[in-house]
Amino acid sequence: MQNESQIIKTFDLEKRVPRYTSYPPANHFNTAVTADSFAKWLTAIPPDGRLSLYIHIPFCRNLCWFCACRTQGIKRRLDALYHYIDGVKAEIDLVVAQLGKSVLVEHLHLGGGTPTLLPPDLMTELLSHLKRQFRFTDNMAFSVEIDPTEIDADRLHILFDAGLSRASVGVQDFNPIIQQAIGRPQSFEQTKSCFDMLRSGGIDSVNIDLLYGLPHQSAASFATTIDKVLSLAPDRIAMFGYAHVPWMAQRQKLIDAASLPDSATRYRLLAQGRQRFTTSGYVPVGIDHFAKPDDGLVDALNNQTLHRNFQGYTDDRSRYLVGLGASAISCLPQGYAQNASGTQAYLERVQGGKLATSRGYSLTAVDRLHGQIIDQLMCQFEIKPALLRAAYGRIADTLCDLIAADPTRYGLIPTADGTAYRIAEMPHVTARLVAHHFDQFATPEKSHSLAV
Repeated sequence: MQNESQIIKTFDLEKRVPRYTSYPPANHFNTAVTADSFAKWLTAIPPDGRLSLYIHIPFCRNLCWFCACRTQGIKRRLDALYHYIDGVKAEIDLVVAQLGKSVLVEHLHLGGGTPTLLPPDLMTELLSHLKRQFRFTDNMAFSVEIDPTEIDADRLHILFDAGLSRASVGVQDFNPIIQQAIGRPQSFEQTKSCFDMLRSGGIDSVNIDLLYGLPHQSAASFATTIDKVLSLAPDRIAMFGYAHVPWMAQRQKLIDAASLPDSATRYRLLAQGRQRFTTSGYVPVGIDHFAKPDDGLVDALNNQTLHRNFQGYTDDRSRYLVGLGASAISCLPQGYAQNASGTQAYLERVQGGKLATSRGYSLTAVDRLHGQIIDQLMCQFEIKPALLRAAYGRIADTLCDLIAADPTRYGLIPTADGTAYRIAEMPHVTARLVAHHFDQFATPEKSHSLAV
């Protein structure tokens, strides 16, 4: 086992590689995938197909400076929200026209942006329209991203009545100095109040999102934040590395780059968080998630059905993910389809009676092979050649033979039973670097975030 100084010397902590929440990464999507392409993909879903639905609400009361998501600010007037939800309803109708009404929805996720920014009447209107147009399974998993500064009892009760089963609460860091540096004021008291309302409403699965590598973050400040997080007893914790990409996310220019921790400090913060959460009873899942032992993520990890997508690690194994809303991405067996990113462009398409697809990617068999290898590495930290050969036949043989001939070239070592090749060192730190060996797409490093 390497000590900290050896790790910092051995691994290129400055290297930028994809997060591999999709393969290929979204920056390789192209305009060859059109609304007509997506319509054909939708009609190919069998009548008994089971869907995951993601609805993107891109609005926030105030824009956090650290965020690189597709969002836009909205201050006082909420007219834009009503106009936008009219568009989402129109898109729902267009999608259902291709799918038919016999498919079942087993996962529903509202993300953003700030979904809980929707006023009670508008939230009710959206959820009622979904219920009219789609059939839901009796045990549907319904999750929502919640901003503790933008939630109240009325909106929560609407979500409870609609079957909310999981809430994801954004925190990032509790230190007021750090919050000021990233434009994200949010007190611990506000967050605890949100947790208390969720627990009192019977929600027994609540997640927290944290970031390491933020401006002014130190071991001492991060320890205090972790203590407060643990006091809330979340069921899952996602601890992502902050991606400072101001050339891609203009609002990040408001963050003083000189106040960001260096790469060695970023690594120490990652190690600190991992150590605290694992010694506090959480099971590490993949590179950046932690879950209580009885959580579904841990079951998926143990059963080797864990998957990684745009929301991070998930136990959702649906083959059909349909994204609704501006910039939302659908993932179907044929490939990826992404909606127009700009809200106005999105609304013009759906209100004109057209699906909102503006770009995407059609997967080849070779793409799927490399994607499965990367998914195995990101989720299980290993490659199982027998599974690849069984799924892809001859096209997997050459690559599997190359790995077997010199696994160390890829940062791998054979397992004792000879059935797999595992990441040789510090897999939670190096998984993205190892996965990058199997990425066929050449990408300028500035397109991605730091690997650690």
